Amino acid sequence: MVVGIEQVNKLKEKYILKSKRLGFRNWTTEDVTEFAKINADPEVMEHFPKPLTEKETSELIERLQKHYEKHEYTYFATELLETGELIGFIGLAYQEYETVFNPSTDIGWRLKKSAWGKGYATEGAKRCLEFACTDLQLKRIISTCTVRNTRSENVMKKIGMNKKGEFNHPRLSDYPDFEKCVWYEFRNE
Repeated sequence: MVVGIEQVNKLKEKYILKSKRLGFRNWTTEDVTEFAKINADPEVMEHFPKPLTEKETSELIERLQKHYEKHEYTYFATELLETGELIGFIGLAYQEYETVFNPSTDIGWRLKKSAWGKGYATEGAKRCLEFACTDLQLKRIISTCTVRNTRSENVMKKIGMNKKGEFNHPRLSDYPDFEKCVWYEFRNE
């Protein structure tokens, strides 16, 4: 099959960022079904109040698209470069909820179970942290998770973030099992 120059350029433009094995892009409406499967998995959503429905996933994608339009970054749709498979998100989001560390930019990830244990979260988070520091020239990036989410906390450590403390997440006050969180910080100095 011969690939035309237009098709080659389209493929090059698909990703905003790339790491060795991952491509990071903005969300499309075509992502709803696959991302909804990830968000419906009770194990993936173990550290959140509840799994998300397909409608809630669609609304989340709309918010992530708008976030990208406003800030030029988001929790990016993350794909395996080798296959194009959507494995979840890794990226950045501006946060303003009331805490000692906000307003700030958060780095976060949510990956399907089949992508766990392969280093994708760490690889992708390192690439997004590099993007935040170099391209966006952000001086400070934070990350949060529930106190029981040791897998996410380990990623924070692996990418060079420092634990700053614990806090009660104001958006989780109705969910006592999830309210207590840790926060980490990375300073771009």
